[in-house]
Amino acid sequence: MTQTLTLPAFEDVLAAEQRQRGVVRETPVLSHPALDEAAGAELLIKAECLQVTGSFKIRGAMNRLAQVPPEGKAAGVVAFSSGNHAQGVARAARLLGMPALIVMPSDAPQVKVDGVLADGGEVYLYDRNTENREEICARLAAERGAAIVPSYDDFDIIAGQGTAGLEFARQAEAMGKPLDHLISPAGGGGLINGVALAFGQLSPATKIWAAEPEAHDDWARSLEAGEILANAPGTRSICDAILTPQPGYLTFALGQRQLAGAFRVSDEDVREAMRMAFRYLRVVAEPGGSAALAAALSGLPEALKGKRIGIIVSGGNVDAAQYAAILGAGA
Repeated sequence: MTQTLTLPAFEDVLAAEQRQRGVVRETPVLSHPALDEAAGAELLIKAECLQVTGSFKIRGAMNRLAQVPPEGKAAGVVAFSSGNHAQGVARAARLLGMPALIVMPSDAPQVKVDGVLADGGEVYLYDRNTENREEICARLAAERGAAIVPSYDDFDIIAGQGTAGLEFARQAEAMGKPLDHLISPAGGGGLINGVALAFGQLSPATKIWAAEPEAHDDWARSLEAGEILANAPGTRSICDAILTPQPGYLTFALGQRQLAGAFRVSDEDVREAMRMAFRYLRVVAEPGGSAALAAALSGLPEALKGKRIGIIVSGGNVDAAQYAAILGAGA
């Protein structure tokens, strides 16, 4: 199947950057000696949690929606998401004057639901354990004549997310600190593989690693097996933003040739990473967005010790009550 797929390339990431101008902000690269000491490596942390809508997802959404033809704009778009893609699509749709309907799980963090509503998007809630979000999304899109905007397994979404990699590679070069390795949270794989497209051109020596929940380790198992493997139904983690069923077809085709491997992290590793991001970087990081930092802080392989490692903190949309409880537990 991979032989018939049309995959994005570096030039598509550059084109996406032009479509995002004036909307997407360049997020900072942060560091702290205490984090370096804990990891046993030099960490450069790209804070996409400070991005517009609180996550990297606006990048892909803006690139995808900007290419909807004029005759399709009135019908708008339909997307499914646990929250961050939902907010990115809602914001991009508002900026482009298009209606947006988002299919979200009923247990999505309220802060993410509120973010969609604040941007004028409609929300359709479903039960992720008993209903199929793809089927719901297809039905609603057909009723409206709207375009479906996938959250990760889409040519333009992947290219759009890759602009985070363009920025990070350029920032590291400007600092005189090229990265030996880069770790990114991975759910469906749109972000990590878009980023890898950028680094493959701008910093080809950098090895790219995924980070995911230990009980939701489809990327690790799929890369090891050389084929797409799904998570068992009902597997859970606090990392709601990256609990996709399995790697996408496009993203796995890219990942097979671009990714060095994947790290598994526990929920407690993630909670501690969130606490350390707050304590030392003064940033709010959501659970799924903290997976890469958790991987670096919870025990890197010896081959990565002493190296310069880029970390993507991909989002900061966490409910206040949950965040307060996590911070309080570490006090």
